[in-house]
Amino acid sequence: MAIHKKELEVAALENGTVIDHIPSNQLFKVVSLLGLEHLNKSITIGNNLISKKIGHKGIIKIADTFFKEEEINKIALIAPNAKINIIRDYQVTEKRVVTLPDELTGIIRCNNPKCITNNEPMNTVFRVINKETVEVKCKYCERAISQKDIEIR
Repeated sequence: MAIHKKELEVAALENGTVIDHIPSNQLFKVVSLLGLEHLNKSITIGNNLISKKIGHKGIIKIADTFFKEEEINKIALIAPNAKINIIRDYQVTEKRVVTLPDELTGIIRCNNPKCITNNEPMNTVFRVINKETVEVKCKYCERAISQKDIEIR
């Protein structure tokens, strides 16, 4: 009699990062944003997995890789409710929900062609005006940008 497994087995992560609860339609944006296609590490990607919270989700497991705060802030721009789990010696040592800070520096390109940040060599600075729907406002020209129009540098 054959035994049918209901779950796919994926090798456990000894050390690294798991990014979970990524909306399925944003998964490959997160992959691209983090430059994972250029990473020479073991990476497991799952998409359209059933999620009780968001319907369908994506998950990324990256071996021996830990992200800086700036990279996590980028994830928050396109997957604001993603979860980050840090794995060390096969154990989850840290769990955190991705959250947008109040201000983002040098991450977003202002979509106003007349903004000083597009005409002078300087960092952009955006204030987050809505963390739920992800809306930001340029500190210099005051242009508001919604999530769908955000262009990450």
